[in-house]
Amino acid sequence: IAQLLDSGVNVFRLNFSHGSVDGHRKQAAIIRQVMAEKDIFAAILGDLQGPKIRLGDITNEPLQADDGAKLTLTIDQEKPQSEHCIPVRYQPLPSSVERGDILLIDDGLIRLQVESVDQDDVHCVVVQGGAIKSRKGLNRLGGGLSADVITPKDFDDIELAAELAVDYLAVSFPCCAEDLQPVKNKLKELNTSIAIIAKIERAEAVATDSVLKALINAADGVMVARGDLGVEIGDAQLIGAQKKIISFARQANKPVITATQMMESMITSPVPTRAEVFDVANAVLDGTDAVMLSAETATGKHPAKVVDAMAGACVGAEKHPDTRVSGHRMDKTFANADESIAMSAIYAANHLENVNGILCLTETGKTALMMSRLSSALPIYAISKHAEVCRRMALYRGVIPIQLTDFEDTESFYEEAIRTLTATGVVNKGERVIITCGDISGTSGLTNTLKIIEF
Repeated sequence: IAQLLDSGVNVFRLNFSHGSVDGHRKQAAIIRQVMAEKDIFAAILGDLQGPKIRLGDITNEPLQADDGAKLTLTIDQEKPQSEHCIPVRYQPLPSSVERGDILLIDDGLIRLQVESVDQDDVHCVVVQGGAIKSRKGLNRLGGGLSADVITPKDFDDIELAAELAVDYLAVSFPCCAEDLQPVKNKLKELNTSIAIIAKIERAEAVATDSVLKALINAADGVMVARGDLGVEIGDAQLIGAQKKIISFARQANKPVITATQMMESMITSPVPTRAEVFDVANAVLDGTDAVMLSAETATGKHPAKVVDAMAGACVGAEKHPDTRVSGHRMDKTFANADESIAMSAIYAANHLENVNGILCLTETGKTALMMSRLSSALPIYAISKHAEVCRRMALYRGVIPIQLTDFEDTESFYEEAIRTLTATGVVNKGERVIITCGDISGTSGLTNTLKIIEF
């Protein structure tokens, strides 16, 4: 954990699809302990398993399915297994598919075409064969296989997330904005303000712009979950979908994570492929807040090296001029002073000489989030009194969270913030710093002041 933080990790994901409750408790405790020792803020994201539709247990796995072979998927768990019959843990399957549909197993590695359907069985022909293992995921090309978004296990894991005080909670497989409501209700019942990340991984979620925008607006942030989404809509369509999701999220002032197979080869290799470096850099150029690693750090041989490689790709992409100037919301009017101040600060940063940093005094992190929606070559030092706000801001692009608690009033808070920034050594004599703050400390939504100070 210490090495990962040193290499540049900003958010740790606890994947509730794997591991045990005690294991997650131990990992969260270690993360918080190491962060405290290093005086670094990083967020913890709990990731709900959701209704992943899977095959059942195969007695003699792996089952080799050759091209052209006949294969039956059955929801009858008592039916005798054979090399031609596989159980499926999804009771609505026969009523959800029809002749001609393409079913995908194990993230699309194996493809089946439906030939006929009866009461309990779906009879298929193998279009693209391979070795089939127990409990692998099952999708329908184009979407259409869906169960209740929140399972009993997920409700238990939401309680665990509240116990661990995670900063973000990722909801798997939502098809629309309404699918997030049970999670919101449960979090309200538990009296916790954990932010919700909607994982965009269903074809239904990107079927229309209106459905996608409503889902993004209903969440506190989104994840481009390219594994299942790519399986359902096809990799060729995934490229445009990623760009659209990131664009819509930024327009809605929501942070966005791009995930899945970003540096997959580094599970075993000590160096990434150039294609993987380009993939990470492209997501940065698209405007993503974060790029995510999964197996590369969870089970891979080189966890710190892969973070170093990913961080290097991000920094390299951020040197491109297109990432430094943005026209985001420049043609819009603003209803709130704090958003107007945030936009003005970034505009000044992009057009004023000798500016070396932005200092944002924030109660909730909202002003820092809005600033991060615009591109700038400058770091945003977001200073808050609250540790939970600092942890949450660790996800925002270009934002460096700093906690300050030793002050008596707004003026002393302001002075201490400047001293803290000066002590970092990032500002030299003759350089300028842009500062945003509010007149009243301790009240959210009242950022109404922008100052430019020359050191």
